Amino acid sequence: MPERKFVYSPAMLVATSLVLLVPLVGLAVLIREPRLDVHWQHHPSHFWLVLTTALLSAVLAHASGAAALQRGDPRVFLVALAFLSAAGFLGLHALATPGILLDTPNAGFVLATPIGIALGSVFALLSSLRLSGSRLPAAMRWGRWLRAGLLLLMVLWAVASLLRLPPLHGTRVPESADGILTALAVPAVVLYAVAAARYLRLWWQRPSLMLLSMITAFVLLGEAMIALVFSRNWALSWWEWHLLLLAAFVLVVAGVRIQWREERFSDLYLADTVSGRRELSVLFADLQGFTTFSENHEPTEVTGMLNTYFEVVVPPVVRRHGGEVDRIIGDALMVTFNKRGDQADHAARAAAAGLALQEAAAAVQAAHPDWPRFRVGINSGIASVSLLGTEGGRTHTVIGDTVNVASRIEGKAPGGGVAIGPGTKALLPDAVTESLGLLPLKGKAEPLEVHHLIALHPTGQ
Repeated sequence: MPERKFVYSPAMLVATSLVLLVPLVGLAVLIREPRLDVHWQHHPSHFWLVLTTALLSAVLAHASGAAALQRGDPRVFLVALAFLSAAGFLGLHALATPGILLDTPNAGFVLATPIGIALGSVFALLSSLRLSGSRLPAAMRWGRWLRAGLLLLMVLWAVASLLRLPPLHGTRVPESADGILTALAVPAVVLYAVAAARYLRLWWQRPSLMLLSMITAFVLLGEAMIALVFSRNWALSWWEWHLLLLAAFVLVVAGVRIQWREERFSDLYLADTVSGRRELSVLFADLQGFTTFSENHEPTEVTGMLNTYFEVVVPPVVRRHGGEVDRIIGDALMVTFNKRGDQADHAARAAAAGLALQEAAAAVQAAHPDWPRFRVGINSGIASVSLLGTEGGRTHTVIGDTVNVASRIEGKAPGGGVAIGPGTKALLPDAVTESLGLLPLKGKAEPLEVHHLIALHPTGQ
């Protein structure tokens, strides 16, 4: 759905802040006037409320995690871990509802909620840190380890809870003011407050609904931890912290839904993800003689030809050699390597991908001799990684002279062959190549020497 236009102002922030104070005011009233803190014990409502909250958080964890991995953005990945922590432990808490999985209360499952929300506060704070440059790939590697550790912790917690292993073997289940809950809540509230403040500073620099949704969610999660400590079991104050958790994730889901679908989490991206410089390699490929073929065949035949080709040439480029398809326009294919800054061998990957593409295409072309052949051009160098576009259409792409030259080189490549520019050639000293000579390229003052790539290594190596 198209992204909607919002007008941001300090007044909007003040209004949001006042609304966020309402739950704390309500909690204070219930604590001061216990007669208003009405008791209502309804197990099915508790189960579905907590399970719905867990599912919403799980959806957010999956969506933000996929975006983070695709863009190589540690901030969004840490946000995904915060959602994942809440989702997993809230799911365990839902199962603690008597009569669902167990007949009696289970300390481990009941304590799962504060544990998950407290862990989420750590990830929320980490996501607010500023990372840039060469630290981004390292942060993503650490993020993957953290995710593996978090998933393992969830499994171990579930097993220990079911088997009632120490320290989860007690029959008393603390869900009101308790030393354990206070020990979890105090640092969690502080961490959520710091994370919200740091995101607020980011919002002030570049206002967006997505950032405001995250700030609001962090505040509500902190308030939920406060309510959890002071609530009375099965009373209105107890239900309040459950509803605060649900509200936090509903607001983020609403913010995500409003964003343009291709880059839903772009407002959370780190500065280097939004606009950074990378040394990378760019591969262009298109079909020589495609225009003539299209003029002489029905559109359905042209579509069938393209799909047949792409089904065999894209997988080796993406899966085997780690390329990222930037775009496919008609018969033209643009692929980037090291866009996230995590492929130091990007030139070798691009060259191997180009050769693999031609090998796969040759098998198709052998069965269809009248079909046009691919030509591939590769260039390496510095380019700008940028988020382009506005509401209704955004794309995360690379721009610069390196990209333009790669496109020009592709136009000079022989049919069925791979041509590489001087930037790529310099990074592949052992590659077997043949010079195509000094070729004048549109937009370049001086001609560039382009090489026909035969193999990455001499025969026998």
